[in-house]
Amino acid sequence: MNKLKKYLAVLLSVTAVMSCAVSCSDKNKSSSENNAHYKSEDEFAVSAGDEIKGENDVDISGQTIYWLCDYDLNPTNNNDRSVALSLFEDVYGGKIEWIQTDSNSKFETLAQRLQADQPVDMFPYEWDAVPNGVVKNQYQPLDDYYDILEMDSDLWTGMEDVIDMFEYKDAHYVIPYCLSDPLCITYSRKLMQTEGLDDPYELYKKGKWDWDAMMDMMNTFVSNAPEKTTRYGINGWFGQAAIQSTGHTVVNYENGVFSNNINDPEIEKAELLLQEMADKNLYNPEWLGYYPDDMNTLFLGMADWQLGSSNAKNEDADLMIVPFPKAPGADEYYLCCNFGARMLVSGSDKGEAVATYIKCERLAATNEDYKKIARDKALVVEKTASGITKSFVTEEQYDAIQSYLDPENITPMFDFGYGMGDEMYGSGEYTYETRGVMDNLEKALLEGGEQVDSWATLRDAWTGVVTEKVNEFNAK
Repeated sequence: MNKLKKYLAVLLSVTAVMSCAVSCSDKNKSSSENNAHYKSEDEFAVSAGDEIKGENDVDISGQTIYWLCDYDLNPTNNNDRSVALSLFEDVYGGKIEWIQTDSNSKFETLAQRLQADQPVDMFPYEWDAVPNGVVKNQYQPLDDYYDILEMDSDLWTGMEDVIDMFEYKDAHYVIPYCLSDPLCITYSRKLMQTEGLDDPYELYKKGKWDWDAMMDMMNTFVSNAPEKTTRYGINGWFGQAAIQSTGHTVVNYENGVFSNNINDPEIEKAELLLQEMADKNLYNPEWLGYYPDDMNTLFLGMADWQLGSSNAKNEDADLMIVPFPKAPGADEYYLCCNFGARMLVSGSDKGEAVATYIKCERLAATNEDYKKIARDKALVVEKTASGITKSFVTEEQYDAIQSYLDPENITPMFDFGYGMGDEMYGSGEYTYETRGVMDNLEKALLEGGEQVDSWATLRDAWTGVVTEKVNEFNAK
């Protein structure tokens, strides 16, 4: 990797500020009387020389990876390619061809193509991949391509424990090249100051941002509501983050054996925290998808994708974002997040090309020059044709999020329970009776209702399903 730092040639080409409007669906360009600025397709570009190649690379020039997904990795009109795709195409000579499907049918399409022996090489990582997708023979392990991936080099420094979290039956089907979509807490510093409350980000930096601090703030904020005003402590989606902030999982995997951990005392504490939020009417169940602009809700629990639009709707609120607080007495923070990874599909003969592409993704996520490109792009303010701000992220917010996505700062969490099929996660219509176990553990106590009046009731209702699925996968 020293050779990479010494010889890497990066060209960042930035076009002039454009007078444009953008549609989220087709990115059509049009003129603007207000010189509105947005992240245009051709505003950022990157190229690199052959010096990045490693001694264990193989020649994949001319090979095409068939990518089955509900989104294309190739940009519209070949503009603004990702750094990873630029490296894969320009340095290694590979191509990616999109097999189009939609999000609801992609797994069905994958199964059909595998059965019909139709080409498909790479598939997006989702929680269902391990163990469910593996036992269905949908994916191949990537261990045979460790040399190409340069797994023993400092390219993967800091990710070793993350990668080993996904090890299944002594093989690595998932090799995350980055963390993504951290589930965090967004708040208004201005509102905190007005209410005489501490700044959660400052508490976080001191290691004092925990459940107790969060609950005290919410209780104080709600109790100080002006007459005829309804206040809430928190809105959004955060049940999973609460459970995973304990550092414990519902399903454990040790020495090749799954076990039911739903009775864990730390998980019980997290569930009781959610129940307390509901009992005290601190939780606002309304779905917004952005930080509420009426200043009557203190916190928003949501992944970082909402931050740009939340800023635009609350330009004077001085929003900031922090991880979900840690359990009282915990010695570290645990992060609920997603993982950037690509799956090598069973039957594919393009393992070397897929491994090369994954390596390109890791290079894009770690090289300082490429990270600067990503940062510059993320800080562009998006506006409409009439000059109205649609989305923006501040430098402080962006840098804070990147620090949360560094596994050397926070320990990311992964629970195999999310990968055990529909009965465990995401089945049927979205109701208590039809949801998977993991969904109900996240949401049922917050939502309340006659079926769920306590953690004991919820636990006893679903522990049998967890045990059944654990036994089923242990037998496979």
